[in-house]
Amino acid sequence: MLTLDIQKQLGSLALDVNLELPMQGITAIFGRSGTGKTSLINVISGLSQPDRGRIQLGDHVLCDSERGVSLPPEKRRIGYVFQDARLFPHYTVAGNLTYGCRQFDQAHFDDVVQLLGIEHLLKRYPASLSGGEKQRVAIGRALLSRPDMLLMDEPLASLDLPRKQELMPYLESLAKQVKIPILYVTHSLDEILRLAEHMVMLNQGKVVIAGHVNSVWGSAEMRPWLPAREQSSLISARVSHHHPRYALTQVELDPHASLWVGRLNRARGEWVRVRIHANDVSLTKVQPSQTSIRNILKASIDKVLPADQDQHVAVRLRVGEARIWANLTLWAAEDLQLAIGDDVFAQIKGVSVTQDDLA
Repeated sequence: MLTLDIQKQLGSLALDVNLELPMQGITAIFGRSGTGKTSLINVISGLSQPDRGRIQLGDHVLCDSERGVSLPPEKRRIGYVFQDARLFPHYTVAGNLTYGCRQFDQAHFDDVVQLLGIEHLLKRYPASLSGGEKQRVAIGRALLSRPDMLLMDEPLASLDLPRKQELMPYLESLAKQVKIPILYVTHSLDEILRLAEHMVMLNQGKVVIAGHVNSVWGSAEMRPWLPAREQSSLISARVSHHHPRYALTQVELDPHASLWVGRLNRARGEWVRVRIHANDVSLTKVQPSQTSIRNILKASIDKVLPADQDQHVAVRLRVGEARIWANLTLWAAEDLQLAIGDDVFAQIKGVSVTQDDLA
């Protein structure tokens, strides 16, 4: 595990973070500007020192204020990718990639270059690269240092939309293929949906909630951060089969519940993440019949939140281990007389997959 127990006063902001994070995959660090996201990873990297704390990556202690241990940045074996690529203008792409390599390994170099799709850029200079290409080179340089952890500080923030779309597939490949922890600072919900497996929400320097992205996204703590149209549930599902006639794929939430989604370019048994918008879920206490809606799940009511100022009621449903939110009008909720523990049927008008897996 990556263990963080950090306190640092930053002007009026008191950074106070106590977490254990996984040793593989992307963990998104999310929150408003000025809430301590970049300050946190700067402390982890050694660019900034905590007032008190401990940072341990697996068995490797990077910082322990009580024992007087604080490794300098160059000895922490951490790669850092900034918002701007920070390439050396007088080096070629190949020279930038190998800068800082302790020992050149041609096979590792070739693997990283292929992963990031930059083979054709090796002889060019940074001035001739697009923003997305520069960031791919910066990521490659960090990976070629063979880090034990990778920190990424809003790597898409300075890019326009076409360049973001250009870089996103490479970040998705990075998340799947690189077997080290990646802390990814962002305030973009779309990036979290596409990339993250875990998520930490910071507010005023403190952890509001942390955990697997599915559980954090569907939590009551996350709802205030999402506009009504974005309030939704994330669920991991396994590909079951493809419809023989229609362009649809069935995915299983558990052995007793499944959903139809647009046809996926995935094999049976592979896992995908599906998203269900709360406004696309309606409830009935009687099993519907002769309906155009293909996705109907038997569920039980797990939580009912008080009506908001627009007289909408959020209802959380339990389907096996999955949790699904439904937004109802106060009128509908009172008419149905919903109570925790009630069995209902959820009619789901739309389901999307969060990665570009459509065939």
